[in-house]
Amino acid sequence: MGAKLFCWPQGSPGIAMMLRALLLTGLLSWANGQEGQAMLPEEKSQIRDQIVEMFDHAYGSYMKYAYPADELMPLSCRGRVRGLEPNRGDIDDSLGKFSLTLIDTLDTLVVLNKLDEFEDAVRRTLRDVRLDNDVVVSVFETNIRVLGGLLGAHTMADMLRQRGERMQWYGDELLHMAKELGHRLLPAFNTTSGLPYPRVNLRYGVLNPLSRTGTESDTCTACAGTMILEFAALSRLSGEAVFEENARKALDVLWEKRQRGSDLVGTVINIHNGDWVRRDSGVGAGIDSYYEYLMKAYVLLGDNVYLERFNTHYRAIMKYISQPPLLLNVHMHNPTVSVRSWMDSLLAFFPGLQVLRGDLKPAIETHEMLYQVTKQHKFLPEAFTTEFRVHWGQHPLRPEFAESTYYLYKATGDPYYLRVGQSIVEKLNAHARVPCGFAAVQDVRTGAHEDRMDSFFLAEMFKYLYLLFSEKNQLHFDIDDYIFTTEAHLLPVSLSTSQPPCRGNNTEAATAVEEDLFTYTCPSTQTLFPNNPSFAKTIRDSYKYLTGVGRAFHASPVRGIDLPLHDHSMEPVEFLRSMGVSLTPLSEAGTTGTWGVRREVHKGVYRVKLVAEVTQTTEEEEVEPLLVQLISPPFLGRTVLTAGPAKFGMDLTKQEHGVKGSIVKTSPYTACGPIENAEELSGHIALAQRGDCMFAAKAHRLQEAGAIGVIFIDHREGSNSAETPLFQMVGDGGSTADITIPLVFLFSQEGALLTSALEDHSNVDVLMLPKERRLDKAEKPLGKMNIKFRLAEEGELEDGEEGEARGPTLQFVLEKGEVVLEEEEYKQQGDSCLTPGDDHMQCSYGQTVTSPPSHSPNDPNTDP
Repeated sequence: MGAKLFCWPQGSPGIAMMLRALLLTGLLSWANGQEGQAMLPEEKSQIRDQIVEMFDHAYGSYMKYAYPADELMPLSCRGRVRGLEPNRGDIDDSLGKFSLTLIDTLDTLVVLNKLDEFEDAVRRTLRDVRLDNDVVVSVFETNIRVLGGLLGAHTMADMLRQRGERMQWYGDELLHMAKELGHRLLPAFNTTSGLPYPRVNLRYGVLNPLSRTGTESDTCTACAGTMILEFAALSRLSGEAVFEENARKALDVLWEKRQRGSDLVGTVINIHNGDWVRRDSGVGAGIDSYYEYLMKAYVLLGDNVYLERFNTHYRAIMKYISQPPLLLNVHMHNPTVSVRSWMDSLLAFFPGLQVLRGDLKPAIETHEMLYQVTKQHKFLPEAFTTEFRVHWGQHPLRPEFAESTYYLYKATGDPYYLRVGQSIVEKLNAHARVPCGFAAVQDVRTGAHEDRMDSFFLAEMFKYLYLLFSEKNQLHFDIDDYIFTTEAHLLPVSLSTSQPPCRGNNTEAATAVEEDLFTYTCPSTQTLFPNNPSFAKTIRDSYKYLTGVGRAFHASPVRGIDLPLHDHSMEPVEFLRSMGVSLTPLSEAGTTGTWGVRREVHKGVYRVKLVAEVTQTTEEEEVEPLLVQLISPPFLGRTVLTAGPAKFGMDLTKQEHGVKGSIVKTSPYTACGPIENAEELSGHIALAQRGDCMFAAKAHRLQEAGAIGVIFIDHREGSNSAETPLFQMVGDGGSTADITIPLVFLFSQEGALLTSALEDHSNVDVLMLPKERRLDKAEKPLGKMNIKFRLAEEGELEDGEEGEARGPTLQFVLEKGEVVLEEEEYKQQGDSCLTPGDDHMQCSYGQTVTSPPSHSPNDPNTDP
């Protein structure tokens, strides 16, 4: 058995003294009232009971309203069944018609000591769940949620069976299901590189003509690098080495493809040739659990190779990405350059991983920053800027912040983290609880709910919160005998001795690297902070008012400009660039800033002031509106939508006749992943929803798919061109010169008209063109027109009557014998009709009108 890395300092020398000191110190009032006070056992028990009641509400609602569907829709009080609800794009790839929430929740029931419910849920799983459905699912999500859920549940069932108390009927059926699922995921690894395809059909695999997948070329680093725990556990429990070997090979490829100069990896990689597609590097979305699984693979499997790789990456992270308390994405090939000015909420797991590594100080710093953000916005937004403003307002009840809170409390014993956990419980009940469960928050700024309750809420959130407020002797088993997967499923650390490592595990000789004190050993808090029981508070105090919440106002010597970035979700740097403003960081030399202002300096806090330099322009740049005009029947040009332009792609103002094409909705709708309906999109104009990734990234993918244009539709409900100023879409900081198709932007109300038209009619043709070139604008008015109806005698058709009114005269002549009409001159005045542009005009006979070049055949104003 290899050396294990357990960073729980309870067994370290001096820990008893530290805990006694913490309890005494906890009697004092620390920052923000009770946040630092000790919590009595009675209060902890009360909160723990509250957590159990919340779990019962969430799980009971799923079982009552949704089961056997994959997930609960808590606002609709029904289950979400893939194919029966509107497609949400990549989010739905986790749904496989295999009762996802039930499987993901199984081992949570044991942690919460709900053993009767666990036994019943296992029986339901064996009776009802099928894994051979003709559904395309995410390999990553199915691995961590379903395979991990089955393995965690088998581990718990086996533990209960061995004790002789329960589950005596259990015959490893969950393990057999896990093995079946593992074999259904294996076809994804059939690539030249060994990196798995991102999706697989549970019934037909990847390359089968019926699989509807296998055309993808890219996957995220975390997607390929988050297989080893589940696949290795499956190999060692089943005796089939093929799972661990494939997961290990994928990790080997990622390690080989790291940037050797920085030891960082990118976010997206080509699964066939191993080239990096996105080279931004961080610890959040797209990479996060790759680092986590290197560390935990060492703990679970006892293989030093994993720890050596993790330590190499960790040194690079702390050198380039960590800017305490921030964690900022950098370019893997030029890691001194930050590539964006916002952070995503998935990085909230990282303080917990730092605790496992024993690096408590930066873990405390980053966690405190995250806590301050939750104080400001109630929950962690999906993304927030370095100024702690909302970048993406959604919060799908993610558990990563609760996870890190649990780890920090276990490592420090500091009651402050119990108060943090208590605040999570209170906010969930106050702002997410609904009659049929708990609903995700659509926007933390408004508090609006979204009709989703993801399975990870039950799998992870309630585990970490319950364990945070539980003593070891209150649990049904020793939690330290297990390690959490990224989905918080429990795997036994004894697996490192149950079977030798798979063949070829040590594929690369260890590289000589600089070691630090904690490369192979875990520190105790007494070693890190000798005779300082309030060490965590000392670190936190530097960040207590980081977001401004709770701090008295002090005038700044440098004036700031508050920009309404939330109105359009653009990155601050991009927004300023679009206004002609360039940003330059002040020199870091010395402590005196521009204009002789003394800069405040705090240890561990780096302040960078940005000076705006306004670019001189000869005239004010205005956003020139574009139009999307529906020209196919029954619209025939009468429906015209105001659109915003892009600063890249085809310049529609230089296209005499605009760009015409049929519209097709993109799948996934956000176009932030591989395009699934490329064949359908080819030669058509794509509809794509704004959000989740940059406009330029979407445009690149859709152009590669063969789209001849793109119409982006705002994801913010209710936005419209009448109330919101138009803006120009900008790129992602990289080259956009290769984007040659036209791109326009519609707000959500205008976009809803377009998508509704597509739903109602099989084919919708549109024109993308500048506003002044709309089809219903005539060159000039026709002048006065006299219209006269009469019956003609034979031979009279060549010449008109004398004395007819001057100006163009339109005659409707009927041959004798067809219809008998009484001769009458129509000179009605004041009739009103509606033009395609929704402008009222007088359209009576004999009046001056501007006739559009084309109208419905039944329109009385049709130009003859």
